Amino acid sequence: MTEAPPGEREGGVVKPPDRPALGIALMLGALFLFVLMDSAIKASVQSLPVLQVLWARFLFHMLIVSAALRLIGRRLPPRTGAPRLQVVRSLCLAAANLFFTLALVHVPLAECVAIGFLSPLLVTLLAARLLRERVGWQRWTGILLGFAGVLVILRPGAGVTHPAALFVVATAAVFAVYSVLTRRLAGIDDAFTTIFHTGVAATIATSVIVPSVWVWPTATEWGLLALLGMLGGLGHFLLILAYQRAQASVLAPFAYTQIVWATIAGFALFGEVPDAVALAGAAVIAAGGLIVLWSESRGSRSKA
Repeated sequence: MTEAPPGEREGGVVKPPDRPALGIALMLGALFLFVLMDSAIKASVQSLPVLQVLWARFLFHMLIVSAALRLIGRRLPPRTGAPRLQVVRSLCLAAANLFFTLALVHVPLAECVAIGFLSPLLVTLLAARLLRERVGWQRWTGILLGFAGVLVILRPGAGVTHPAALFVVATAAVFAVYSVLTRRLAGIDDAFTTIFHTGVAATIATSVIVPSVWVWPTATEWGLLALLGMLGGLGHFLLILAYQRAQASVLAPFAYTQIVWATIAGFALFGEVPDAVALAGAAVIAAGGLIVLWSESRGSRSKA
C-alpha cells in the first residue's frame, strides 16, 4: 500500500504523516500494558473458566471505550468505512486471546510471550506481501536477529516446552493478521472508530458462549476482570495510534521488548526466574530492535 503524504485523505480519512519514532514509542507503551493484561488473565484463570475471562476482557473493553468516547463527544456507535474488515479484525483478536489464554494455563508467562514473537516475523512477511511495504535488508536483519533470540530462549529440542505452547504458535499467526488489518484500517477509519470496533464482534461472539461455562465471580474477581478491559482497551488504542504513524514492518521488531516486561512480571507475580540463557536471548532480541531503529533513523536523515 502506497503511503499517503502528510495530511492527504486516504479512504475519506486524513491519514497522519509517518512518524516512526512516535509510532515506536506508542508500540512500546502498548506492549507494557499487554503484559499487565496477560498477568491479570493468568491470575484470573486460576479460579474462573477461560471463556468467561475472555468474555469479560472484551465486555469491559466495550464499556470503558464507549464511556470514554461519550465523554469526548463522539457518537455511538461510530460509523466505519470498512465494516467487514473491522469484524474480521475483532474476531482475529478474539481468537488470538483465546489461544493465548489457553496456553497461559500451563505455560509460564515469559515463555508464552517468547513463543509469540513468531508474530513479528509473520507481520513483516504479510506487510511486504499484502500492504506492499518495502522491507530493506536492515529491517530483515533486525527481524531475523530477534527471531534468533527467541530460539535461544526456547531452546527447541530441549524438552522444556509444554505442548500447550502450540496454542501460542496459533496466537502468533492470528495476531499477525490482526496487526496487518490494523495497519490497513489506519487509512480508512480514525483511531477512535477502530478502538470501538475492536471489541464489537468479539463481545458478541463470547456472549453467546459464556452462559454455558458461567461461574459467579467474587468482588475481587470482578475488579480483576474490569481491569482486563481497561488494560486491553488502552493498550490497543496505543497500538492503533502506532500503526497510524509507522509501517507494520518497522514496528514489528519492537514487539520483542515485551519479553523484558514479561520476565519482570513473571518473577514478581508468579515466581518465575529466568536463567542466563533466557537473558542472553533477550539481549539478542534487543539488538535486533536497535538495528531497525538505527536503520529507520538513517532513512529519516537521508530524506531530510
